[in-house]
Amino acid sequence: MKFQRSDRIVFIGDSITEWGRWEDPEGIGTGYVRLIHDYLVSCDPKNFPEVVNRGVGGDRITDLLSRWEEDVIQQNPDYVSVSIGINDVWRQFDHPEMEQVYPEQFAEIYEQLLTRTIKKTGAKLILMEPTIIGEDIRSKSNQKLVSYVEIVGKMAERFQAVLVPTHSKFISFLKANTGKKVTTDGVHMNSLGNMLMAHTWIKAVESADQ
Repeated sequence: MKFQRSDRIVFIGDSITEWGRWEDPEGIGTGYVRLIHDYLVSCDPKNFPEVVNRGVGGDRITDLLSRWEEDVIQQNPDYVSVSIGINDVWRQFDHPEMEQVYPEQFAEIYEQLLTRTIKKTGAKLILMEPTIIGEDIRSKSNQKLVSYVEIVGKMAERFQAVLVPTHSKFISFLKANTGKKVTTDGVHMNSLGNMLMAHTWIKAVESADQ
């Protein structure tokens, strides 16, 4: 996938995507979105795309639904990168009293958002698997997350989107037992976690050209 200077990539998701964008004059943040932006600029300083960060902390897919028109459709994107699902599962553990978003509803809303995006913008889709909840791959939260990861994979296949295997890469990294942490609290990325996300995104997108 080769980007052009006229292209606009909208990244949308939760706090993992948001990471520092409110404090950043460019609105890009300091997380994986920043690393992807800087990679694209450094690779082709005369022909890099515009990067728009629309991550909002705490968001579940129901929250994306409420702001999709403004934060995606009205941005007139050429590409839309979606990273969502962590809070849909995490809230089932840290706030069980809330109305929860279970896999069936997650899939229904995800499909609705992607259908609307294709119809209204024609943008190419880049779908990121939700990463991890805790750095123990055997935890109940990571086991419950699997259904949501599988839904993202099915959506990528249905909509002929680029699938970014972020969950798979994080699980593989944790299995390697490097002794290195990838999060600050089990969910939010440290610098290594952001690099792992960015590298996985770049590799998946670049492989889409082949």
